[in-house]
Amino acid sequence: MDKGMDNPAFITDDNLNVEQNSKQENIAQIEVPKQEFEEGPCGWGRFTPSWIQCCNNPKGYLVFYSLLGIIQGTLVNGLVNINITTIEKRYNLNSFTTGVISTGYDMSFCVLCLFVSYYGQKGHKPRWLAFSSFMLGLGSLVFCLPHFTSGLYNYGAQIRDTCTTPHSNASIPACVTSTATKSSSFLLVFLLGQLLHGVGGTPLYTLGTAHIDDSVSIEKSSLYIGIGSGMSVLGPAFGYILGGQLLDIYIDVNRISKVPLMPDDPRWLGAWWIGFLLCWILAWCLVVPLTCFPKHLPGTAEIQLQKVSQAHNGVTTKAFLKPNFGESFKDFFVALLMLLRNPVFVFLVIAGTTEALVITGFVTFMPKFIENQFGLTASLAAILGGAVLIPGAFIGQVIGGLIISKMKLQCRDVMRMGAVTCVLSLLCALVFVFAKCSNHPFAGINQDYNFNSTAEKIDLVVPCNKECHCIRSYFNPVCGANNVQYFSACYAGCTNATKADGTLIYQNCSCIQQVGNSFAAQEGKCGSSCGKLPVFMGLFLLAIFFTFMTSTPITTSVLRSVPDNQRSFSLGIQWLFIRILGTIPGPILFGTVIDLSCVLWNMDACGVKGACWTYDNPKMASLITAIGTCAKMISIIALVAASLLYKPPQISEAAEQTTDQPVQRWKSWAKTKF
Repeated sequence: MDKGMDNPAFITDDNLNVEQNSKQENIAQIEVPKQEFEEGPCGWGRFTPSWIQCCNNPKGYLVFYSLLGIIQGTLVNGLVNINITTIEKRYNLNSFTTGVISTGYDMSFCVLCLFVSYYGQKGHKPRWLAFSSFMLGLGSLVFCLPHFTSGLYNYGAQIRDTCTTPHSNASIPACVTSTATKSSSFLLVFLLGQLLHGVGGTPLYTLGTAHIDDSVSIEKSSLYIGIGSGMSVLGPAFGYILGGQLLDIYIDVNRISKVPLMPDDPRWLGAWWIGFLLCWILAWCLVVPLTCFPKHLPGTAEIQLQKVSQAHNGVTTKAFLKPNFGESFKDFFVALLMLLRNPVFVFLVIAGTTEALVITGFVTFMPKFIENQFGLTASLAAILGGAVLIPGAFIGQVIGGLIISKMKLQCRDVMRMGAVTCVLSLLCALVFVFAKCSNHPFAGINQDYNFNSTAEKIDLVVPCNKECHCIRSYFNPVCGANNVQYFSACYAGCTNATKADGTLIYQNCSCIQQVGNSFAAQEGKCGSSCGKLPVFMGLFLLAIFFTFMTSTPITTSVLRSVPDNQRSFSLGIQWLFIRILGTIPGPILFGTVIDLSCVLWNMDACGVKGACWTYDNPKMASLITAIGTCAKMISIIALVAASLLYKPPQISEAAEQTTDQPVQRWKSWAKTKF
């Protein structure tokens, strides 16, 4: 297209008005030089075999983009999270240290995302993804190095949780204020691995997503982005499944063939490192296929010429239309300032940030909530949480993109859709208030050992177990025949233990009055009498579905509300704020609020407070509801404000009337004039 016509059409997302505008200005807004797009076949230099050309299209790119997203999710949100407790025990690291390791990915991402998204938006995006795959693999390899550089794991003597006498030879931990270990060296290695993961993840969700939007039409863009995002959600599921299975393999399986331990032994540590080795191999297997893609997929130039810009028509938009904009380093700060002066973009970033805060908080602590509210084991709670989170997130992402694509929603309508789904997710999330359960009777915690009144203070040591020398830091709950839970068999005064059908049975418990039962207590928490679990799981599934259904409209709106040449950079800015104000503080904020409901803290041999063993269930549910509601309200207000402030651009006839509706309206107008 060399020239436009003198009768431009004014197209908005709500209606189409005809008015006279400057021909040169409108052509500059929509015309994209063909020489900017370097389309070509799949291959490496002159080697372009015909058998790989079937991948040289948006669908082929989406497959490899999704595979890389799955590997990234498996590593960062799956394997690291499920193995963090094992790493703590193996290398004598405290929770603060492992928290630093976990945030290493986000720190690296925040530092690099602006520069990568800005300078990479004019580069070869598929090769950036190949670099991403290489760095993810390298980070995985570095992360598992401590296993190969440290010695064999010393599991020590067995700790007994039954009542012992002063002359017993049972192992009782002593207070050790300092130990000469190499924990600081291991910390640096783990942190380096996470930093490399962050380097690898940065191009994936900025340049990779923008490349999808570049290569397909506006109608298909939302669907492709929804599928890609949905596939990345499957990564954590694979990570938890794979990591859980590998933790049943002994940690030193590559050095020792047999050990006198079973996975249910507290001293057991699983082979956490195998999963990282597998991801290293898989990530590097994607490097070569990703490098074969051309800079732009075939048909990109034609698609870009057919697209009608929906960027917010603000005063800052014209600055991006200057010739050679973006080639100078100072243009980086100009572009950053201009995008931050776009009110629609800013409100969309706020909505995305608060949604990310809620998502990361729920994902992190939902298994803990289910475990405590409904009296389930940690493993079963994790399975139920994953059974809701993973399909809900995947289906929500895909359905959100499908609706936008099939209904051909314009930018303002996409924002309105996001606001509606956010309201629906808030209504479903109120299930936390209505499905909360009261605490089960717990001796010494919420009732005293005489079972006559509610305990006014925590008092685990009573006359019936005073001489047992129980370990306060060893929480191994048992359920008495009287349907009362005890901190451990020792605190129940049990002296004998036998195993029947794989379950530990305790007898001779001085703190439990045995009435005609064959046992006084058995291992594990008492079963909950709360029957609200099915209702909770159903409504929470809907809450997750609508929450992730909101994510695709927000991403789509960000890409449409900014100038076309700043889409990658806009995603980089959005992800920067999502990391700094969403995914990093989200788990910290939720964890701090949940800790306010703790009623029993772990105390080690030195009297130092550690993790929380028991929570006040109604208080926990109310606090989670409060923080989730506040975040959701901010998201709703931000999305509504973005839709109200959005001003669609004025597009001239130079756009060649690329969509069906503008073509028909143009024909009608032409007939009346000629």
